[in-house]
Amino acid sequence: MINAIGIALTGLQSASTKVTASASNIANALTAGSLTDENNAPYTALTTVSKAQGSETGGVQTQIVAKNPGYVTAYAPGSPFADENGLVGAPNVDFAEEIVKLKLAEISYKANIGTIKTAAELEDDLLSILDKKV
Repeated sequence: MINAIGIALTGLQSASTKVTASASNIANALTAGSLTDENNAPYTALTTVSKAQGSETGGVQTQIVAKNPGYVTAYAPGSPFADENGLVGAPNVDFAEEIVKLKLAEISYKANIGTIKTAAELEDDLLSILDKKV
């Protein structure tokens, strides 16, 4: 038997993990840092990696990982983190990309909630049919 609710719950968790990564990127998008001093390193942008769980349980598992590259060089000679050439490390964050990721997570969240509601309705209908036969 397919565990629709369990699979949908993993989808909800996956969407939540994706929102966490995007929210962190947006919040830290302007957090520049030094290219040479590890104690003042720039924020490293995040992304997510998803993989299907085993065929017995179904569902999806999503993890947050560092984006490659996590930061890029930017010219900011007035920054306290600037090197002799005026370069700093700037997070590799694209606001448009993050908004799209948030929207996709929202759609995924709604779809998984719909799956849970439908599975619950089907279970109720099945129990009603069984009650009538008994």
